Amino acid sequence: MKKQLVYLITLSLFFAACNSESLKKEKITPRDYSITKENSYNDLFIDSADVQDYIVKNVLPDSIGMRMISFYNGRNYEYAWFSSDGLSEQAKGFSSLLNLSGDTSKQQEKMKEILRDLMGFSNPDLSEKNKTIKNIELQLTENLITYSLATYESGLVVRKEIERFIPIKKVDPLALTDSILKMQHKRKTDFADVNEPYEQLLSQLGYFRKIIKDKKWKSLNPEEQKFKKTLTPEQIIVLKNNLFLMKDLPQEDTTSVMNENLLSGIKNFQTRVGLTPDGKIDAKLWTMMQVDPKQRIQQILVNMDRMRWMPLSPDGNLIVVNTPEFLFKMFDGKKEVFSMPVVVGKEGHNTTTFSDYLQTIVFSPYWNVPPSIVRKEILPGIAKNPNYLADHNMESTGEVNGLPDIRQKPGASNSLGKVKFLFPNSFNIYFHDTPAKSLFNEDVRAYSHGCIRLGDPVKLAEYLLRDNSKWTPEKINAAMNSGSEQYVKLEHPVPVFITYYTAWVDANGKLNFREDIYDHDKEVMKKMFL
Repeated sequence: MKKQLVYLITLSLFFAACNSESLKKEKITPRDYSITKENSYNDLFIDSADVQDYIVKNVLPDSIGMRMISFYNGRNYEYAWFSSDGLSEQAKGFSSLLNLSGDTSKQQEKMKEILRDLMGFSNPDLSEKNKTIKNIELQLTENLITYSLATYESGLVVRKEIERFIPIKKVDPLALTDSILKMQHKRKTDFADVNEPYEQLLSQLGYFRKIIKDKKWKSLNPEEQKFKKTLTPEQIIVLKNNLFLMKDLPQEDTTSVMNENLLSGIKNFQTRVGLTPDGKIDAKLWTMMQVDPKQRIQQILVNMDRMRWMPLSPDGNLIVVNTPEFLFKMFDGKKEVFSMPVVVGKEGHNTTTFSDYLQTIVFSPYWNVPPSIVRKEILPGIAKNPNYLADHNMESTGEVNGLPDIRQKPGASNSLGKVKFLFPNSFNIYFHDTPAKSLFNEDVRAYSHGCIRLGDPVKLAEYLLRDNSKWTPEKINAAMNSGSEQYVKLEHPVPVFITYYTAWVDANGKLNFREDIYDHDKEVMKKMFL
């Protein structure tokens, strides 16, 4: 009873202070009661008393506690990291950032473990009554504030900017754009100065807003929107106008003539949206060319939000795979060393966004067939053909949970090819070679069961082992073709960052867009915009 009394007195004294001069000093954000379940970004809310209770119980310093109060005041105590649908995209982004932060404190390691478990766990009880989820929500917010204070120089990224790292409520995208541009003009935040990809997208945001204000974008009437192999004069005029506005047409052209100028503009556009620049217009390209500036602004805003969770200026090697781009990039600091095409998960077998460290190379690997594939593909195959396993160079090594434990032997037909690269994660995702080389010629390369197939695995193996005198290119080639599985542990693990960006500015300053292959943009837009 005595302990409870002391606790209650401590609690009341703390929040008496929060309501006085210390609040003014810390510039606590006032509580925004306009945020409701109807207009909030996430649909779960926490009681303000639970936030207060967490701060006192964990004896958090004012530098953290005050900021947590301010953070949730600005959200009217709406959850930042969870909705009734699950872990938010921002929580997954922050999880990736924490993994690569280099912070190995017990607190951070525990948080990373919790997030890994949550990301691999399906259908948790996500309600406001779930005390475990509520505690993880508050832990994540504490970690965000701690990370921000440790990462950004004092005054460089202001408190209010951190509070906007997670969207708060549904807004009009043009109003949000105007607000962001106004803040940038007044230099209310310098976050763009510490995150170059974010800054590059921000500059494009202003250009698209100008296109809308100038009212120069042309839209086709419903009949003209239909794709036909031969373009009408009206379609050609509108196409040239809009390609010029998008900086794809080399020079302005108001004629209705199909000419080299238009062909060049189409090729430029195809390059920026990840298609083969052959100048041919098909139904898919025609649809992409009609996406208006307001839709592009929404896409840019969603991806600016994702850019917040990128590691800042990493030292040494970093591997980045952007799933919608179907591209692997190896960096040394900010310098891109090389890139290669990849094949990623098809719809229903999405390649998850996360980060970890590439630690091991496996030459001439076995493929341990996942239970889901055994159930859905191998067992039906065996039912039709008793020699299915032998025909596919497979063998059963026993039984696990009522299913045969199947693996494919090393060899030319092995689904993993001649080498795989492991970075331990709860999603069982890794890089690997493949015998199906023709898929790398496709523009859209979403065909796998979730793992990432590499266009040039030999290049990666040689680069990772370049400082190891035991592993010359000749020995790497021999190991890949030996037919005997061999593990090689890297002396210096390389961080891997799996991302999902559908809009970004490339090294040539060109704004790129990609298809929303997993509908992540679509889901976030429903939550962000009116």
